[in-house]
Amino acid sequence: MSVTPAIGTATALVLAGRRDGALDPLAAAAGTALKCLVPVAGRPMIVHVLEALAAAPLIGRIIVSTNDGAAVAAVPEVRALIAQGRLDIVPAHANLVDSVTAGLADARFPVLVTTADNVLLGPDSIAAIARDARAADADVAVAFTRRASVLAAHPDGQRRFYRFADDAYSNCNSYWIGRPGALAAAEVFRRGGQFAKHPWRIVRAFGLVNLIRFRYGIGTLEAAFRRFSRRFGLAIAPVILADGAVAIDVDNARTLGVAEGLLRGRDQWSIAAE
Repeated sequence: MSVTPAIGTATALVLAGRRDGALDPLAAAAGTALKCLVPVAGRPMIVHVLEALAAAPLIGRIIVSTNDGAAVAAVPEVRALIAQGRLDIVPAHANLVDSVTAGLADARFPVLVTTADNVLLGPDSIAAIARDARAADADVAVAFTRRASVLAAHPDGQRRFYRFADDAYSNCNSYWIGRPGALAAAEVFRRGGQFAKHPWRIVRAFGLVNLIRFRYGIGTLEAAFRRFSRRFGLAIAPVILADGAVAIDVDNARTLGVAEGLLRGRDQWSIAAE
């Protein structure tokens, strides 16, 4: 169905830059310099994310942070959102934190930050993130989904999980920032995220005690975020999404195939042409 422009109360930032300036293997295989333009189910991956954001009533302005604004602006669906006055493209920086800070320099808060490879994010999950973040009165909220939900979406969708005493979870690459002052929490990603792949990054970001608790599954997810809140002096909360597919971002050939299969089985949103 076509997306009708809405006046939302939140801004969305889509991170679509090149990590460390390196060419992504999927991009190289697709013959493009930008991963966000890799075809997924026949369309550039960023289009799936933009259409979900545009269809979410709470989202007003959409900001795309990328290394090649001209290439992204050449995508018809992107041009349509620009023509509607809903989308702006800003330059990405070499560091993730700098990209977020620069991208949100004049943004209206609250903000939803996500990534261009988060192709299975849908309007219902966007609404759930905002609802639960506001219910928790969170300065920052981080979206997760349970292991069982991910496996129910696809048995080969995700292979790494954060294990806690109450359950195992996967991150959904979606973050709610309630106010400008809460941007300080983004500093934990200055040396890169991907904590499940690189646990020692937790030491730098959260401290040694939290690394030990993380590695051995001591305590619950909620308890871990209470500790994070104390460390940063912010109200940081997890929100748990029912749709496990949101944790399946397109990182490699396997997840590309999984995402394409799931997308073809969904009703999609489309951005009206110019």
